[in-house]
Amino acid sequence: MSKVDQANSVLSVEEQHQIRVDKVHQMRAEGLEPWPQMQSVDATTMQVLREYNEEQPLEYQIAGRVMSLRGHGKTAFVNIQDRSGRLQIYLRKDVLGDHKFDQIMKYLDIGDYLWVKGFTFKTQTGEITIKADQAELISKCLHPLPEKFHGLADVEVRFRQRYLDLISNPESKQRFLQRSKVISLVRKFLEQHDFVEVETPMLHPIPGGALAKPFVTHHNALDDQFYLRIAPELYLKRLVIGGIERVFEINRNFRNEGVSTRHNPEFTMLEFYMAHQDYKYGMTLVEQIFGTIAQSVCGALTVQYGEHQINFAAPFDRIGSREGVLKYTGCTDDDLAPDKIDQTLRRYNIVCSSNVSINQKIYMLFDELVEHQLIQPTFLIDFPIESSPLAKRDPQDPTVASRFELFVGGMELANAFTELNDPFDQSDRFQEQSEARGAGDQEAHYYDADYIRALQYGLPPTLGVGIGIDRLTMLMTNTTAIRDVILFPTLKKK
Repeated sequence: MSKVDQANSVLSVEEQHQIRVDKVHQMRAEGLEPWPQMQSVDATTMQVLREYNEEQPLEYQIAGRVMSLRGHGKTAFVNIQDRSGRLQIYLRKDVLGDHKFDQIMKYLDIGDYLWVKGFTFKTQTGEITIKADQAELISKCLHPLPEKFHGLADVEVRFRQRYLDLISNPESKQRFLQRSKVISLVRKFLEQHDFVEVETPMLHPIPGGALAKPFVTHHNALDDQFYLRIAPELYLKRLVIGGIERVFEINRNFRNEGVSTRHNPEFTMLEFYMAHQDYKYGMTLVEQIFGTIAQSVCGALTVQYGEHQINFAAPFDRIGSREGVLKYTGCTDDDLAPDKIDQTLRRYNIVCSSNVSINQKIYMLFDELVEHQLIQPTFLIDFPIESSPLAKRDPQDPTVASRFELFVGGMELANAFTELNDPFDQSDRFQEQSEARGAGDQEAHYYDADYIRALQYGLPPTLGVGIGIDRLTMLMTNTTAIRDVILFPTLKKK
């Protein structure tokens, strides 16, 4: 530990902050600007390390945040960090000049941004370093960084001050770089399959596209109530009606729900729609998307998630809710019989109304008892039509929706169906949803007359798929809490 570190370690955070503020005043009294105009930078730290040539030292202009500072009389070693990594800088008094060197050592703190110009060399310990011919403090940091040996461990601070998390925890920064790569790969995959990316409204006059409670806001100029988007689905299907037959959006959705390790009220979804395909083809397409991302981000089709090795090699398992309940619980066929199902529900403390269908009751058992057990990629494929008001009916069984959900790592990752394109059927289902809303179901759909009118112009047979980007990133980065893959998660006010 340097003398500066030793001195600061006995001071409170507030005292260290005040010392840095005092330095700003001292610098300005000497005619120095703590936040001067930019200096030209021509390389990153990683580029310097990659291009190092012992036979031919190269000159660079480079800048980064000071992460460590060790003074040794007339010399000093500084480690700086930029977007690509870290690099050691060597400062010498006889090179910089007495005045400049003393100035740097007097005012430079860990956390400041330092610019240097100089040639590369390798120290006796074999570390590639830049020997600075010129050096300037280009941005003053007024607060001490988190303790360097343990990083930023305080979870509350990590989420509220994400910039400190990114500065101090390389693994956190890497996680968000991988998230960016996941989104880029999704976009590239769909564009290669002739999909068009669009943007649809975030403010909706009528919330729709999902069974969820919306956030409500008021538009002053129009003097009208609007809702933050819970899903872009109905707008994207309007575009398919208009002739954009393969369309996608990587979007922010807002749902007025609780916060948990897998839920955030504001989250990112991919939704894409494809004319002239159905949900069965959708399963194949989703397998390809997940396999492509796993291979590119993790380097293999098998990825580590918690204590599990998850294999994204196609084909994924496919089960019905009845099959799942029988396979993963102690229930028998007799437990699921029409005259016994209510007793079974009570055994597991599952409450439902008396007019719920047998299919829906079995699905409720699946939802409560089975979903969290589906670790390997598994498609659930026989949803009760009552739970799928925007899905087409199965041609062999009108009580079942042409729909699937994908579960991985015990959580839902994707939801898809063959889109309902019969305007009369859709109108009837909207009406049923409106009645459910009137009876107190705050997640039920509103009746959307404008969407019904759009359907009347003809929606071709269409596949629709939604994939949760945040949860997908959790899987690909071996992260068990959604707040760790959202840069600024929703938090309760202090």
